[in-house]
Amino acid sequence: MIVLTVDQRGSTSRGDLVPQVLELLGDRTTDDGRPRAGVRVAFDRTVGDEVQGVLDGDDGAALAVAVVADLLREGGWSVGVGVGVVHEPLPAASRAASGPAFVRAREAVEDAKRRGHVVPVAVVGTAEEPGATIAADAQALLRLLGAVAARRSAAGWEAVDTLGRHEASAAPQRETAEALGVSEQAVSQRLRTALWAEEQAVRPLAARLLRAADAAAGAADGAGED
Repeated sequence: MIVLTVDQRGSTSRGDLVPQVLELLGDRTTDDGRPRAGVRVAFDRTVGDEVQGVLDGDDGAALAVAVVADLLREGGWSVGVGVGVVHEPLPAASRAASGPAFVRAREAVEDAKRRGHVVPVAVVGTAEEPGATIAADAQALLRLLGAVAARRSAAGWEAVDTLGRHEASAAPQRETAEALGVSEQAVSQRLRTALWAEEQAVRPLAARLLRAADAAAGAADGAGED
């Protein structure tokens, strides 16, 4: 499974932002108040200014990528991703859960906190190969996605966000242009500059890498119990 442990950065100067981030994560991981596919344990405060949730499967991996992207965009959070076995049955709250994936998520968030990381996210899987390399590849890709998003201009985000609100329409770019009061050409230019298409193409790869890292860690954890 995929465990995300998220810790607020600079909480002494910024105050407690956990309620706000839980609202953000709730919007991402629920539909009409019900957990989306892939959510095993909803995000909740564990202790202090830390938040944790548990995801699983292909849907959970895709959701993990989206959650990481949301948190990095929000800013002020260190994000640790741990993969592998969790002890079941899982409790209603992750703070009462245990297992190797939770240990790795703790290691990951501590790594993400270290100075020198431009993008504060880390992924930890099994130390055995090829799982270790797969987890490192997932981490590198998530950091790259975070770096791309961090350099996106306000105009770029405006185009991306507006397009997202119209993605179900027959002509999303045209409706985006109308909503923004600009031409379709201007919208296309903003999206190109924002590397929106490239980000959308890479997100599924990041999810597949997380899923593969989880499978490798789970296999290693299972072998260790024999």
